[in-house]
Amino acid sequence: MENMKTEPTDKFHVLEKKNQEAEMGGGPERIAKIHESGRKTARERINLLLDPKTFVELDKLVVHRSQDFGMDKQRIPGDGIVTGYGKIDGRLVYVFAQDFTVFGGSLSRANADKIVKVQELSMKMGAPLIGLNDSGGARIQEGVESLAGYADIFYRNVQASGVVPQISAILGPCAGGAVYSPALTDFIFMTKDTSYMFVTGPDVIKTVTHEEVTKNELGGAMTHNSKSGVAHFRADDDEQAMMMIRELLSFLPSNNMEDPPVKPCTDSAHRTDEKLQTLIPESPNKPYDIKDIIVSVVDDHNFFEVHQHYARNVAIGFGRLNGKPVGFVANQPAALAGVLDIDGSVKAARFVRFCDAFNIPIITFADVPGFLPGTEQEFGGIIKHGAKLIYAYAEATVPKITVITRKAYGGAYCVMSSKHLGGDINYAYPGAEIAVMGPEGAVNILYRNKLNDQEKAQAIEDYRHTFCSPYKAAGLGYIDEVIYPRHTRLKLIQALEMTENKRETGPAKKHGNLPL
Repeated sequence: MENMKTEPTDKFHVLEKKNQEAEMGGGPERIAKIHESGRKTARERINLLLDPKTFVELDKLVVHRSQDFGMDKQRIPGDGIVTGYGKIDGRLVYVFAQDFTVFGGSLSRANADKIVKVQELSMKMGAPLIGLNDSGGARIQEGVESLAGYADIFYRNVQASGVVPQISAILGPCAGGAVYSPALTDFIFMTKDTSYMFVTGPDVIKTVTHEEVTKNELGGAMTHNSKSGVAHFRADDDEQAMMMIRELLSFLPSNNMEDPPVKPCTDSAHRTDEKLQTLIPESPNKPYDIKDIIVSVVDDHNFFEVHQHYARNVAIGFGRLNGKPVGFVANQPAALAGVLDIDGSVKAARFVRFCDAFNIPIITFADVPGFLPGTEQEFGGIIKHGAKLIYAYAEATVPKITVITRKAYGGAYCVMSSKHLGGDINYAYPGAEIAVMGPEGAVNILYRNKLNDQEKAQAIEDYRHTFCSPYKAAGLGYIDEVIYPRHTRLKLIQALEMTENKRETGPAKKHGNLPL
């Protein structure tokens, strides 16, 4: 009888012990080292990310199956990765977090199986997947099994693309093959001093190409946020990164079959802003900040910018209009005069495709003098990369609303969500210039040095009056309405309401051949 009384206690004791082992990861010393480096542990990050007391862990007691190199004597429950599900603002999300305290967060076959499980659940249940990366890479002791694990993860990243939002946070090292899972997801966050990403590290580069470069210069947060465009957001630390992920998700639907979440809005749709009347300079060559217009029109002046430090000649990001999330794409006259170049085209194209995949209307502010000239751009393939933006806009079936604020010249007019690429509502400000090119360039070509200075000045003025106004385009129906700048917010909200039930299906095909 006594044995029967103590037996249940023993069972519970074993469970408690195994849970504690899993939660301690690599032990107090390694946890202290993580804290010393300015990072949080995997479990601390999850607790910051999710609503309190909503995390449900899966596969907590999974261990690796490796027998070689003495690994059979080193088995820690969980095996260096924490996986499960929880809630953000009351909405279901799936999460995995690599635990650097256990084998440096290296990926084992068992790790990969844990990630694959939450990837498949996220697709079945239609909920976002968030990966918190902090890993030394493949677990060398397991050889090809680890590599197979990476490939299994990549495959499911691709299957989930456009089905559920996929978000990656790089919160420590991420090198070699490990970088390609984040690269396949929709958004990448990096932390300022504690994260880096690269395919080959500084030592290999030095051996092969004799270049000397630090980890931070090669693959730090600012490198990937400003130079390569690999990362979309830079946070100061783990805590800020988690808060930014929560804010990003507030604009996104849980999956491609849902609409983005609507928030109650107390900001009047009829709010006007007199500053917009005089924001745009009379001179077509003077810069101004396009974000001033976006911040003015969005609910509560809250614009969540994406890719802030990369290709600054184009601004992209999320905001709300009358409580409904929208994506903004805007030429930025304050950088490179707002021209379209390779980086700006690719940045905007990928954002347009994301919004289209997840039912987020796209609002475009156009002020663009054309494509950036030069051998660097032509040799770099501006034709191919500019075509990506055309493709993205033409393919998008979500509501597309465009406002031409000042200039829309040449091919760049066509590209920026013009009526001809399927724009649903196209507005222009009264001072907008819509033409093949600027008046000076046009007169030089039309008259070929046949005019004296006075005649030339008159010809430029005549061309500007006749062709460089929104009224020619409005007369042809290419512009639906010429609007007062101060009414921009109301006009956008009216257009969004009108296009709310838009349904558009293209011809049947497996998929198009995007100009990659």
